Amino acid sequence: MSSYVWNPTAEHLERANVLRLARQHGIDSIDELRRRSTKDVSWYWDAAVRDLGIPFATPYEAVLDTSQGIQFPEWFVGGTFNAVHACIDRWLAESAQRPAIVHEREDGAVTTLTYAELAEQVGRVAAGLIELGVGEGDAVAIYMPMVPEAVVACYAAVGIGAIIVPLFSGFAAPAIASRLNDAEVAAVVVADGTVRRGRTVGMSGELGKALAQTPSVRSVITVDNIGAAVDLGIDGRDITVTEWTSLVADGKPGHEFRPFPAMQTMMLGYTSGTTGKPKGAVHTHAGFTIKVATEVAYSFDISEGDSFCWITDMGWVMGPLAAFGTHANGATLVLYEGSPDVPDTARLWDLVARHRVTMLGVSPTLIRALKSTPLDEIGRHDLSSVRVLGSTGEPWDPDSYDWLAAEVFGGRVPVINFSGGTEVGGSFLAPYPVEPIPSCSLGGPSLGMDVDVVSDDGTPLRGAIGELVCRQPWPAMTRGVWRDRERYLESYWSTFEGMWCHGDFALVDDDGRWYILGRSDDVMNVAGKRLAPAEVESVLTTHPAVAEAAAVGIPDPQKGETVWAFWVPRAGADTDSVSDELRRLVADGLGKPFAPSQVWIVDALPKTRSAKILRRAIRAAATDTDPGDLSSAENPDAVDAIRDVVHGTSVN
Repeated sequence: MSSYVWNPTAEHLERANVLRLARQHGIDSIDELRRRSTKDVSWYWDAAVRDLGIPFATPYEAVLDTSQGIQFPEWFVGGTFNAVHACIDRWLAESAQRPAIVHEREDGAVTTLTYAELAEQVGRVAAGLIELGVGEGDAVAIYMPMVPEAVVACYAAVGIGAIIVPLFSGFAAPAIASRLNDAEVAAVVVADGTVRRGRTVGMSGELGKALAQTPSVRSVITVDNIGAAVDLGIDGRDITVTEWTSLVADGKPGHEFRPFPAMQTMMLGYTSGTTGKPKGAVHTHAGFTIKVATEVAYSFDISEGDSFCWITDMGWVMGPLAAFGTHANGATLVLYEGSPDVPDTARLWDLVARHRVTMLGVSPTLIRALKSTPLDEIGRHDLSSVRVLGSTGEPWDPDSYDWLAAEVFGGRVPVINFSGGTEVGGSFLAPYPVEPIPSCSLGGPSLGMDVDVVSDDGTPLRGAIGELVCRQPWPAMTRGVWRDRERYLESYWSTFEGMWCHGDFALVDDDGRWYILGRSDDVMNVAGKRLAPAEVESVLTTHPAVAEAAAVGIPDPQKGETVWAFWVPRAGADTDSVSDELRRLVADGLGKPFAPSQVWIVDALPKTRSAKILRRAIRAAATDTDPGDLSSAENPDAVDAIRDVVHGTSVN
């Protein structure tokens, strides 16, 4: 374990948004604010709305109504709301020329939209959607890379009461089709393509293949992002194809947005399950916007004029969270389109320095990939603008966390390592910049989130691994699985009576610090003892030859499960005898019963574009079974490569 702890300075304590909220209510510590926020969740969410000045067209009569059961809460009862007003229009009177979006491509080209320009484009695209017959309740898919048009399209659709369906920009046709059909999408906004690692990646062609299987689609709006030819292959289909430039051209009329009921559906966020078709998490106008506004304001300490950059994709919840949360706080959203290590591992730091990024969001996998950069080279970039670092999606290993926090940033900024999910609409757990944060810690419950760790019988646990649950609802809690009430109840409410079960194993240590140890189906059970992959992987990645590693549980007749480890070597590393050394490292670090029975060297681990390691796919390759849905994988070929290593002629 690491001894590194970040401690807030007097400046952090004085200026932090979260303590401003606390002081307004006579509260002097983050621990007391956490307690108060779950003792009365209605009080907290109302206090947050008022503190952040989030506008309702019609004030709500009550914050929360659970008369239909905890599984089906009504929030902001009687209130009406429009996210365009909350995120864009309210800043126009005094801050119209402030940058709202700064976009950088992999080739270095930069585009900036002010709040005034963003508002103008959103109004024109909204009017264009209405002309195309898109209206309230229709679903609009956004199949785009991280470009300004993706954000504009989201606001335009939401503003007219349509339901946005953000899609991962790396999806292939079958994954696109399954989501378009489930949501019965009426219109799709698509880019011709993008560039990643210097390679052109077509997107409109994949959509074209999907359209052959999606009868609900009536309109396609195409965005010329890279100058590629667009051929959707829809001859004979009654589909209207419109160029984006025709919607936003000078002289085009705008749209005057009206409010909608606070809990009207605004977005479907699709999750890729281990089995079955993807689940559409249902998010609402006020519920999602208010939750992500509080995340950005209180967890990441963003205010008007700051800049927020998260290396992500619009198809993951962090994309919409970054957009709506940043703009709800009047800040600048920095979008990066491409790979953050091109042309070299200094690219990310160059991006931060040139755009004066205030909050930088990364993944542990990305940081592991950048650790080969010499510190003196990183030091040539002015990173003084950064006040907060963010991370989510997977557990940290102490070596990488400490390298980023203590060495790159000299211990002067906190790492807000938060955990939640698409269905959560934000975080369950997060530290705040006003409290000490030990290496890799998630701090504690996010404000307003009544979370706990429990045993198999629902008893609270401390100092032992258990299931992460939530005892009370929150505004961005999914309203259900889209058009599948029973699947919603089965997925989240069937494990424990009256408690949301998220499917994560977690630990609260003896000092009250919280840690997520991986998905419940990732956690291994070795001879009756639960072992999280992160515990093994943190040991494996301490070896100087190891760039990254994954651990999975494999069925074993004696132990129930045994550990298999897979590792990717660093460039130029001597790999002789490393696998044997890794077995010994785990035995010494965790105990001999947990030493991997097999250790395999591989060229790559299958990951999503947001850098989550797909352990279920690795396990499937190792056991020569079906890996299930790989639509979220950036490199699905890595699964077959692992299968060949394990079941072919490769020897370790």
